[in-house]
Parts: sequence; structure tokens; C-alpha cells
Amino acid sequence: MKTLDLGHEKIGKLLLAFSIPCIVSMLINSVYNIVDQIFIGQGVGTLGNAATNVIFPLIIVCNAIAGLIGNGCAANLSLRLGEGNIEEAKRSIGSSVVALICVSILVALLGELFLPVLVNLCGCTENVYPYAMSYGRIILLGAPFMIIYSGLSSIIRADGSPKYAMFCLMVGAIINLILDPIFILDWGLDLGVAGGAWATIIGQAVSFIIAILYLRKIKSVKMEKKDYKITPTLKKNLSLGASSFITQMTVLLLFVVMNNLMTKYGVDSKFGSDIPLSVYGIISKVNSLYISSILGIALGVQPIIGFNYGAGNYDRVRDALKRVMITGFIIGLTFNVLFQFFPEQVISFFISDTDPTYELFMEFAIDFSKIFLMLCALNAFEMCSSIVIQSLGNVKKATLVSFTRQIILFIPLALILTSKMGLYGALYAGPIADALCFIAVIFIFGSEYLKLKKLDRVDTPLVREKKVYKNKNSKVVVTIGREYGSGGRYVGNLLSDLLEVPLYDKEMIYLTSKESGLSPKYIEKNEQKKGNIGGNFYSNDDEIFIAESKIIKKLASDSCVIVGRCADYILRNEKNVFKVFLYSDEKNKIKRAVKYYGLDEKNALKEIQKVNREREKHYKYYTNTNWQDFSHYDLVLNVDTFGVEKTAEIIKDAIEKRNK
Repeated sequence: MKTLDLGHEKIGKLLLAFSIPCIVSMLINSVYNIVDQIFIGQGVGTLGNAATNVIFPLIIVCNAIAGLIGNGCAANLSLRLGEGNIEEAKRSIGSSVVALICVSILVALLGELFLPVLVNLCGCTENVYPYAMSYGRIILLGAPFMIIYSGLSSIIRADGSPKYAMFCLMVGAIINLILDPIFILDWGLDLGVAGGAWATIIGQAVSFIIAILYLRKIKSVKMEKKDYKITPTLKKNLSLGASSFITQMTVLLLFVVMNNLMTKYGVDSKFGSDIPLSVYGIISKVNSLYISSILGIALGVQPIIGFNYGAGNYDRVRDALKRVMITGFIIGLTFNVLFQFFPEQVISFFISDTDPTYELFMEFAIDFSKIFLMLCALNAFEMCSSIVIQSLGNVKKATLVSFTRQIILFIPLALILTSKMGLYGALYAGPIADALCFIAVIFIFGSEYLKLKKLDRVDTPLVREKKVYKNKNSKVVVTIGREYGSGGRYVGNLLSDLLEVPLYDKEMIYLTSKESGLSPKYIEKNEQKKGNIGGNFYSNDDEIFIAESKIIKKLASDSCVIVGRCADYILRNEKNVFKVFLYSDEKNKIKRAVKYYGLDEKNALKEIQKVNREREKHYKYYTNTNWQDFSHYDLVLNVDTFGVEKTAEIIKDAIEKRNK
């Protein structure tokens, strides 16, 4: 974030820089489940794979809880750091860590207690039941590790350490990969599905330890033992993480419905109940590689879209949207080709050719891949749209997109078609839902895209034509600090004419826009904000100040008048700078504000005081000095004493006397 310029850097370069770490992290999570599936399939067979599929909804619940608390904390942490509210940032982290620990232990206990009921709800068959219970009881022992390290990973990324978060996940995945064949296969410990579960939770335990160790070196705030307690801040965290939780729960519902459809209608087919249940689990895990890739791209583009949308750079937002959609579709087509033309090669990893169910398993798996994933490339539009629309601030539309395929279309279609066509009805529901969802998403996404074209733009302010200063042997730069309503802008305008030098006031907005990549509209609204405190990132407000500082130093190479923007401080070490501060009494400030700024007389004083407080905070934050400490100005005047015209003349005379 510090080295990449979100406002100027090429969108393609930014997309690569931000998306690749996200994709890697997402893929690591998918690999956890796929590795178990491969070795259990080779070592145990169809029933073992079916068992992991029955337990997978419990893993989804764990991820949903981790997302609810962890993603919510990450979002709240970023907001609080942006505000400079360090204490609230500490409470956000402390509450979330305690909540993750407490809730994860509760989930493990309830899961162990109600596991027989849960596996039956998830579509377990009689043959699969002992495998599912064996696998599930061990997986639930590791539930606290899984929930805590997943939740902490989000917090670690928000703290500015995405590589550490990725390392945390990667180490666990590698350990799982090494231990799986040792624990599962007959040349090792031959523990079967239980071995796969033990390998998984050992990897998760290591990731958990690495994540916990990070709490001692959080960078954005200094955490103490007393900060780790539940506070009302947790409620805000949970509200911010609700979207992630809801998304995971829709996936949970899909798995439960599909598992039950596979067992209910599979029993009347030549495949039986166990093969369809196992095949659905395998295809879902393989498809998760595709989903992870798309989500990684979409999540990676979020900061790019968010920055430029907030900055009013709508052309760059549209460019980012187009690129992420095109990239997502290309990835979708790649996986589509894989699923349509090479399903046998992919699925063969998950079952031994010596398995007695091999022929039937492969037949249904190939049909499932070719039919269910026939139009899976279109899913890229749905997944990308949901996330990028949320980045544009339209949470309702983003939620609607998320719900459209799974809840509104697929589940009803699957229920209807299986009742008419049997087992294969669930398969055909997939491409039908994909096609209908694609049409709906085109309209939803299209409406948001068109809005970007209609958003108002601020006209480019024109910089006055530069005039030659009368005294060619000397240069003068005048900086004017002023109270809101004091008439400082008008004095600057008059002084510019008297000295015959350019004035930079509103003109700075356009110049700053060119330098920072932020839109003029955004700069005009936010240039007096005080900036970011306590975090490791620059805020947009910091970007404005940095850009204005560069411009002011460039402008000071020649004679000019600069109004506001901490110019007196920025040019404190420059020669031939004359620093002025203008103020006014309350009554006259109100009159000017009503007459020239259109303020309501009743509320004028309140608005004047608010603006002046913002200017004072802004000045204090960036200069570490007091705005109204008159000792660092060359001339301080009450505009009411002389009027704006006379004030401008006095400043001109003072400059000429000093330059003699």
C-alpha cells in the first residue's frame, strides 16, 4: 500500500500485486480439504470420501464463525486506525481474540455432543456413518485451532502482515500434505479416515501456534493483557463480519441440500446412495480451486476499487471492473475446459482403480462434471460481481447477487427437477441456475457500471494566467493562513492582483488531483481532514497532504500567493516567504458566511466553529504546531479593522518594506 500508487499505477500491475497473495491464501485453504480427499480416496475408497463430504458442512460452520469474528475485526480495525481511535482499535482486537477462543471451544463441545444428529442432517448413509463419526470426532477436536487461526489470519492481514498470514496457512497445509499419506495409507500407520483427520488437525494446530505468537508483535497498536476481554466493540465487529458469515451459510445450505438429494435419489439409481454422495464431495472440492482463484482476484481488486471509487477516479474504477471480469472469465473458461474434456484424469486422483466401485464411480463422476459444471465459467461473473459491487458500497445488491444462484435459483430448481427426473435432475439444475444467474447479474452489475458514467465530475479549475512581478530582482511567496469566514480568500485574490503574481487557492484542488490521482471532488471534500493515526498505512487524507506539499514546494520556485494548506509550515525553510495569518470577529464571520457561502444565519456560527476546529486539527496533525500560534507568522491582521481591500494593501506594503 505504501509503495504502490493506487491512484496512478497501471491497473494491471495493481491487480497482480494485490490478487496473487489473496489467490495463494484461498488456494491453501482449498488444498487442505483436497489433500485429505485424495489420500482418503486412494487409501479408503468411496465410503471414506463420502464421509469427508458429510463432515464438510461442519468445516463450513467453523469458517463462517471465523469470518464473522475475524473479518469483522479486520474491517473495524482498519476503520478505527483511519480515525486515529487507538483505544477502540485495541478493544476490537482484544474482544475478537477472546470471542474466537470462547466460541471455538463451544462449537467443539456442541459438535461432539450432537455429531450423530448433525451427520444425519448432512445426508449421511448407513454405510458411511461409522467413517463419518470417526472422521468428524477428530476434526471437531481441532475446531478451536481452525476457527482461531482462520480468524486471526484476517486480523494479521489488516495489521499489515499479509505474508505472515499466508505463511501461517501455508505451514499448516504443508504439514497436512506430509502427514496424510503417512497416517492414511497401508504402507504407513494405516489409520484410514481417522489418519486424515489427525493429519489435518496437527497442521491446524501448528498454524494456530504461529497465529497466536503474532499477538505479541501486533504493529498497529500496542496490546496489553488487560485489552483481552469482551467489550461492546464486539457487536460492531460482528455487524461488519455478517456479510462473510451469511455467504458461508448459503454455501452450508447448498451442501446440506445437495448431500441429501444425492442420498435420497441415488438409492433409486444404479449408483446407490454412497457413490453420488462421495462424487459430489470430490467435485465440490475440485471446483473450490476455481472458486478460490476467482475470489482471490475479486478480493484483491477490492482495495483498488475502494480507493479509486472513494477518490472519485471513476474511469479507473471502470477499468478495474472490466479487467477483473475479463480475467475471471478467462480463468472460468480454463476450468470449464478442464471439467468438460479432462474429468477422468482429474477424478482418478481421488479413487484407486482397484476399488470395487471404480467403474460406477467414474461413470457418475464424469457425468456430474460434464453436466453440473457445463456452464461454470459463467459463475465468475456472479462471484466477481458480488464482491466488487460491495466495494462500491451497495451492500444490498451485493447480497442479492450472492443469494441469486444458490438460494433463489439453484436449490428450488434442484428440488423441482429431482422430483421429476430423479438423481440427474440435481445435475441439470447446475447449468440452468448458472445461465439464469448470469442474465440477472448482467442487469445488476450493468446498472452499477452505468452509474459510474453518470456520476458528477468537478470542472477543472483554471489557474490564473501568470503575470510578471514588478520587481524582477526579487521573488516573493506569500502564504495566507485564515479563519473560516475571515475573508482570507478575497484578500488573497486582491493581493494577487496588487502583486501581479498568480494565486493558488481552489486551483490547488486540480493540481493536487493530477499529483495524487484522487479526484478534484474528493480532494475538495477531504483536504482538511486530519489524516491517519496509529496505523501502518497512508490514508487518502495523507495522500492529499503529501501531494499538496510537493506542489507547494514547486510553486514556491517563483512568486505567488498560496492560501491555506499548511503552506507556511511546508515552506518554513524557504527564503523570500512572507507568512500571513488573517482572522475576524464572530459577528463579521457570520455575515460573510451567510452572504458569500450561503449558510443559514441560525447555524452559521456552529458551521464556522466546526470548520475552524477541522483546520486546527489538520494543521496540528501535519505540522505538530498550533495553527493559532502567531509567533511563526510574519504578519497577523484582523480583517475587520481595515476591510479586505485595505488589508491586501497593508500586506503588499509590508512585503515591499521588508524587501528593500
